Amino acid sequence: MEKKPIKRHSALQPLSRQHHFGLLFSWKLRKGFAKNVEISRLKDYAKWFYKNDIKPHFEAEELYLFPILDPGHELIVRALSEHRQIEKLFLDTENSSDSLVTLEDLLENHIRFEERILFNEIQTVASPEQLQKIEDIHQDLHTHQEYSDPFWE
Repeated sequence: MEKKPIKRHSALQPLSRQHHFGLLFSWKLRKGFAKNVEISRLKDYAKWFYKNDIKPHFEAEELYLFPILDPGHELIVRALSEHRQIEKLFLDTENSSDSLVTLEDLLENHIRFEERILFNEIQTVASPEQLQKIEDIHQDLHTHQEYSDPFWE
């Protein structure tokens, strides 16, 4: 049986597009490990990606999207917990290799959770006014940048 694509409300589409780049990040790390790329290059990429993509993405979700649900809602609790775990892995400077291996898996699973479960719940309960506010704010979100060291190629 073929899965139907998720119909994402236009207000949430910019965040979903950013999720695509998070999945690419995980894929690129896996490629880097498979090609035995130096850990320092992978760390540099992770540091860049955290600063330019993940940190602003998490801030936007936590500030504008997550408050649509109750702070104690199990999906919000899970999402926030995973955000903290992911941030900790991005910022780990002592066990870089292990953290990067864990990071690529956790980030991919987190994105799939948000896309398949959390965003669906939010777009179901959000008022038209809440969705419009999110859409207005997303006009200011940054565009994706390419990293200067394509180690995955």
